[in-house]
Amino acid sequence: MTPPVDWLTRLVAFDTTSHRSNLDLIDCVADELRRHGVEPVLFPHEQANDVRKANLFATFPARDGRTTGGVVLSGHTDVVPVEGQDWDSDPFTVTESAGRLYGRGTADMKGFLAVIMSRLEAIAAADLADPLHLAFSYDEEVGLLGAQRMIDGFGEHGITADSCIVGEPTGMRVVRGHKSINLFSVRFRGVAAHSSLTPQGVNAIHYAGRFIDFYRRLAEQWRSDGPFDEAYPVAFTTGGVNLVSGGIAGNTVPDACELEFEFRALGTVDTAPVVERIRAFLFEELEPQMQAEHESAGFDLVVKAQGPGLETDPDAAIAALAEACGGHRTDGKVTYGTEAGIFHNAGIETVVCGPGEIAVAHAANEYVELEQLEACGAFLDALIVKLGQGRA
Repeated sequence: MTPPVDWLTRLVAFDTTSHRSNLDLIDCVADELRRHGVEPVLFPHEQANDVRKANLFATFPARDGRTTGGVVLSGHTDVVPVEGQDWDSDPFTVTESAGRLYGRGTADMKGFLAVIMSRLEAIAAADLADPLHLAFSYDEEVGLLGAQRMIDGFGEHGITADSCIVGEPTGMRVVRGHKSINLFSVRFRGVAAHSSLTPQGVNAIHYAGRFIDFYRRLAEQWRSDGPFDEAYPVAFTTGGVNLVSGGIAGNTVPDACELEFEFRALGTVDTAPVVERIRAFLFEELEPQMQAEHESAGFDLVVKAQGPGLETDPDAAIAALAEACGGHRTDGKVTYGTEAGIFHNAGIETVVCGPGEIAVAHAANEYVELEQLEACGAFLDALIVKLGQGRA
């Protein structure tokens, strides 16, 4: 067995920052799978900027040859940028110190992938009563894009699964709930004019400001009125306008203002009515007023990312299985989003459980503790045994 640390060193060395290709890493994983007798399914994708990427799905069949049902181990291959961060070492070279392994993606989430890769020989040799699948995605960090595209292609390839474990860093706690991710941009189109002739222009920043005030009041309503779920560290749906850009000079009526806003809803919250309320304010209140000033004024609303929340039943079989394999039971839920909600919405019962802590993800000097990799290794060893016993 190749130790997880060796695999982590190999995987971190691939710079899979989201704006780059992940194909070198995917090719490395695919070659290793083929060495163990498994031909992976690749879901290629070429983006507008000619960056080529791929999702990978692989199945270790049950002893009777069955490839349907069973458990998916899921993780994303992309990482966030390191530019502008003050690292003490090369972020793409794993550095060990005081029981910690430093490097970009060590926690989020190449540590989990490395442990999986270290167990391929054991999985291939196992007498599985239920199939074990691997799902490695791209572009999780920029909107959960890859996993959805992969799942959308399952039908074409006859892929099905009963349950899924997403290995985001939870300290090996079995997490059954997380919030949804909803990110949008709005570009307000006004009409430029000299600031001494304001009636001849339409001030895009003023209308953006009205939206910002509306959105602030909406977020305050969530905070005061709920709904609430005390299992989360922040017990209500949150939202904010987090990026604004507009105007060219202090003496010019601005003809453009762009902003980004997001909300993170409890896993039990239906996000469609929330989006409809936002659209109603934009289209039914602001847009008519803008066009009353000038027919060319208006705005463009773009959905940049939407990922569903997760709300898995406490009595779900996958939660019991993960706990039986050594995952720590918790009733706590997390505020960050993962691909788990996408699998769950596809009818695949899902929990989140992986090595490392989210608190160090995305930061300079990101790390995973060696003992966390060891705990994850023991978890996968137990899972292999359980799947041999037909307990998926």
